[in-house]
Amino acid sequence: MDYGIMFQEENESMKERFDLSMERIGQIISEETVPQPFRDYFVRTASFIRMMGEYLRFIESGDQKKASIEVLKEWNRKLYEDILPGHKAALGGYEKSYADPAYAAARLGEGYGRLFSYLYKEIRGDIVFVHENRMKDITILNETFIEIYNMFEDEIPEVSTVKEVLYWFVSDYTDHTVSYRVREGLDPSLSFAVDIIKNYDLNDLKYLYYFGEYISDSELKTASFLNSLPEETVRLMANTYTEGYCRGFEVMGRDLKKKGMVQIRYELGFERMVKYAIENFEALGLKIILCRAAVWTVNTNAGRKAGYYSTSPNRQYEYDHRYDEAIYLNKAFKDRKAAVLKVAYEEYKELAAAYAGPAVMETFGKEGFKPVNKPEANRLDLKQEKLAVEMSNESSRILKQYVPGDETSFTIIAFPVPEIGEDFEKIFEETIAINTLDYEKYKGIQQSIIDALDEASHVEIRGKGENRTRLTVALHPIGNRDRETNFENCVADVNIPLGEVFTSPRLTGTQGTLSVSTVYIGEFQFKNLIMTFENGMIKDYGCDNFENPEEGKALVKQMILKNHDTLPMGEFAIGTNTTAYAMAQRFGILDKLPILIVEKMGPHFAVGDTCYSWAEDSPVYNPDGKEIIARDNEVSVLRKEDVSKAYFSCHTDITIPYAELDSIETIRPDGSRVSIIEDGKFVLKGTEELNLPLSGV
Repeated sequence: MDYGIMFQEENESMKERFDLSMERIGQIISEETVPQPFRDYFVRTASFIRMMGEYLRFIESGDQKKASIEVLKEWNRKLYEDILPGHKAALGGYEKSYADPAYAAARLGEGYGRLFSYLYKEIRGDIVFVHENRMKDITILNETFIEIYNMFEDEIPEVSTVKEVLYWFVSDYTDHTVSYRVREGLDPSLSFAVDIIKNYDLNDLKYLYYFGEYISDSELKTASFLNSLPEETVRLMANTYTEGYCRGFEVMGRDLKKKGMVQIRYELGFERMVKYAIENFEALGLKIILCRAAVWTVNTNAGRKAGYYSTSPNRQYEYDHRYDEAIYLNKAFKDRKAAVLKVAYEEYKELAAAYAGPAVMETFGKEGFKPVNKPEANRLDLKQEKLAVEMSNESSRILKQYVPGDETSFTIIAFPVPEIGEDFEKIFEETIAINTLDYEKYKGIQQSIIDALDEASHVEIRGKGENRTRLTVALHPIGNRDRETNFENCVADVNIPLGEVFTSPRLTGTQGTLSVSTVYIGEFQFKNLIMTFENGMIKDYGCDNFENPEEGKALVKQMILKNHDTLPMGEFAIGTNTTAYAMAQRFGILDKLPILIVEKMGPHFAVGDTCYSWAEDSPVYNPDGKEIIARDNEVSVLRKEDVSKAYFSCHTDITIPYAELDSIETIRPDGSRVSIIEDGKFVLKGTEELNLPLSGV
C-alpha cells in the first residue's frame, strides 16, 4: 500500500475535528481573554501550531518536493529553532522557549511551568505527525490545548486541575498512542522512511528534509561522504552488517527462514548504506521495518532511542524532559498501559510472530554531554521510580510473550560521524577495517583464553594507576569440560566488531570495586564511575560528573541502574580487539567511542540482565561444539518461581581500557593462578598476536 494513502480513511473521519481545532487555534493568537503571563504561552504555542498547519499545506500541495534545498533548510531551521541552544538560534532559542522547564517556571510559576512545558514538548511532535500524515495525533493535541485554554478564559484554574486534564488526556489516548507504537515496530506496510530511501535520489541531499527530523551539518556531511565512497566500499559496509545479522541466527541455532521482517535502526545520513542493506535483507525474503524513535512521551525511554533518528537539536532539552511521565504516572496508569500493550500485541500477533529482531547501526564521535540538573524539570518521586521499574518489567514480559527471545536475533555495528574531528575520513576507513577483521584468526585466539578460563573457579581483575578496580568474579562449575564451557566465543555476528569472550558470572562470591575514568552510557559520558559489588549485586556507586556527589549518584541510578535500587552483574567479558584500541589511541578518540567498540577493548562488566535473558533454556554452542552452560545466575533462575523477580529490562556494559588495567588472573580450585593479562598486555600462551597492535601505543 502507498504510505501516502495509508491514513486516508482515518484522516477523512478526523477532518472536521481537525479543521475546527485549527480554526479555533488561529483565533487564540489575536484574543486577549486570558491574562498574562499565561496569554503569552497560549499565543506562542498557538503560533507554532499554525506554522505546522502551513507546513502541512506545503507538503500536501507538492511544494515540499519542488522546493530547493535552501528553502527546506530554512523550514527545518524554523521548525527547530526554539529548542536549539541559545548560541545557535537567532531569537534566543531554548533558553527563551516554553520547551525549557526553567524558562516556563520563571514565567508561569513552577507548578504551571512543568505542566505547560510538558504539553508544549508533546505539541512539538506535530513536526513528525505532519510529515507522516497522522491527522489524529495533531487533532487530539489541538483539542487538549484548546480545552486548557478555555479553562483559563473563565478563571485561573488550580495547578492540580490542569494536571488532571493532562492525566486523562494521556490515559484516554493510550489505546491510540501506545497501540500505534506497537504497530509501527512490527508492520512493514508503514513504509514512510523506506519509501524515501527507495524512491529518491540519495545524491540530492534534499531527501534528508523529507524525514521530518532535525537536520544538522552532521547528517549532511555524513550523507555527502557516503555518496563519495566507491560502491564496493558501501556495499562492503552493508554486507558486513547484514551478514552479521544472519550469522547471529546461525550461531544461536535459530531459523531465519521462519521469519518475515527485520527492523533497521540507524541515525540519518547513512541512507546509501541502508539502501544496500534493504536490498540484502529483501533478497533473503525479509520485509523492512523502519520506524522512527518514539515521539509521544508515553512511549519514550530515558536515555535510549530505538528506531531511526537524527542528531539531537539540543541534548539538554531531551534531558530536561526525560521524566515527564511524572505528570501522569501512578498505579492506575501503569495498569492501563500494560492492558493496552497486551491488547495491541494480541491484535498484531501474526506480525509479532514473523518479527526477526533489530539490525542496529550506531554512531560515535560526538562531544561529551554535560547535563544540568534543573529543579524545575519533572522528576519521579520514590513511589513513581518503583512504578516505572514495574511498568518496564511488565512491558518486557508482554513483549517476550509475543516476540520470544529464543526465536529472534539482532546485530549491532557502529561508524563515526563528522563531529569526531578532522581525521573523520581516516577514522571511518579504519572503522571499516576493524568491522571486517579475520573471523577465523580471532576465533582461535579467543579459544585459548576460554580454555584457561574454563579451568578456573574465579577471576581476579586489577586496575593500575588511579584506577581502583579490585574485583573477584566467580564462575559456574563445569561438569564436563569436553562438552561444556562457561564463556561464549564472540566473533563477528550479533556484535560487530568481533573481539570478546563473555559469561554470566555466578553472583555468590563476585565482589569488589569496579572503577573506570570515562565511559559512554547512551548519550552520557560518565567521569570516574565507580561501583562496588557484594555477592554479585551493586552495593554502592557514584561518578564525578557534578560537584555535588549526590547528583552524580542520581545520574548513575537514572541512566545505569534504570532506577532500580540495585542490579546484579549480568556479564563478565574480556575484550580482545587490540586493533580497535590502537586506532582509538592513535587518533585520541578513546573517550568518544561507543560501548559497542569499547567493550572489545578490555575487560567489561554488564549490570542488569544476563546476555541470555528470556532465552536461558535455549542451548547455545561455541564454534568448537561446546555448550555454554553459564546462561543463568541466582537472580535470573528465579523466573522458574516468579518471573517478576528475575529480570530488570536493562543490560549496561562498563569497560576498563587496557591503559587502566594491571592484570587479569584466573584462580583454579586448587589455588593456582594463570595470568591472561599483565600490565595491560596479553601474556597467556596463544594470545601473543594480540599485543602487536599495542606495540606502537
